[in-house]
Order: sequence, then C-alpha cells, then structure tokens
Amino acid sequence: MTITDTDDIEQRAGRPGGPRAMAREQAILDAALSLVMEVGYDRLSMDALAERARAGKATIYRHWSGKAEVVVEAIRRRKCEASVPTPMTGSLRGDLIAALEAMSSSMSTEDSALLVGVLSAMHKDQELADLMRSQVIDTRKEILDDIFNQAITTGELPADTDPGVANELLTAMFFNRLVISGEPIDDTFIVHMVDDVILPLLRR
Repeated sequence: MTITDTDDIEQRAGRPGGPRAMAREQAILDAALSLVMEVGYDRLSMDALAERARAGKATIYRHWSGKAEVVVEAIRRRKCEASVPTPMTGSLRGDLIAALEAMSSSMSTEDSALLVGVLSAMHKDQELADLMRSQVIDTRKEILDDIFNQAITTGELPADTDPGVANELLTAMFFNRLVISGEPIDDTFIVHMVDDVILPLLRR
C-alpha cells in the first residue's frame, strides 16, 4: 500500500489525530522549510513537498489550502512557538536589550536563507505576505509594543509617545543584519541599536 493510499483511507475513516498524524504533519512542515532554503519559495511545488515529506497530497491539502499556509505555519512553529515573554527588568533599556537578545538567540544560520527565500516572495504573493505579517512578523512586533507601552505606563516615556517608528527601525536593523550584511546580531550590536538609535529617537 502506498503512502497516498494510506492517507486517503485515514481521511475517509475520519481517524482522529495522534502521535503518528502529528509526526506526519511535522515532517511536512520540515520538508517545506528545507525546500524553501534549497530552491526558494517560488519554485516550491506541492508535488515536490509531498515527495520530500513522503506524504500524499491529500494529507497536505487536508491541513493547508496551499504552499503559503504550509510555509508560514512551518516558520511560525520554528520561530514563534517558544514565544519571547515581555521582559520585566525594571527599565525600558533593560527590557529592550533583553527582548532583542532573546530574539537573536532564537536565530540560526539557516534563518538567513529561509528569510531571503520568503521575504523576496512576499512582494509577489499577497497571500504569503498577509500570512507572514499576521502570524509571524506581528507576533514579534507585539513584544516590542508591550515594552514601549509598559514604559509609558511607568512614566519612563511620555504618554504621547508613538513607538511605531522605533519598532519599525528595530525590525529593519535586525533583518538587515540577518539577511543583508550577514554580520552577527551580538551584544555589541544590540546595545548600539538601543543606546544610539532607539532611546534617542524616543526621547528627542
């Protein structure tokens, strides 16, 4: 019996998910990430994904409507499942440094290739762009928004502070370092971002 036949039988039987189903789902997500890093998002096909994951296409389409949903779900689980809690160091500077260090530590050398493959495709695939923003990018943005709002509540920042530009700058500098320059996002760079760019911008 082929993998596709097994998947179709399970689908018709309405068999509930279990460890085997979860392992198959994770294999599909892992296969999607590896293919994006190898050939790019644009060249990723559902046929190639099914072959790499050793799963029937019926199984993939039972969980996701297409490759955009598969890839974004894979990235979300990889980058956001272990969410970074809002730091509570007692100062805006400390909270920003702690959050950025946590985000940096979650990155690996594979993330550059993955992000290049996905971010470039976002300009041409609106569904991918919308899903990435709502499920991945906004999750990290909310952490920084919480830090800025907390500083406003404690009086460290004026009540009329608009953290939007600061948040955009942090995100841009972070991804520029990761994707374009390839230089490390180390403690020195994080302190530079906070002390020389973000805090002066917020307190001008």
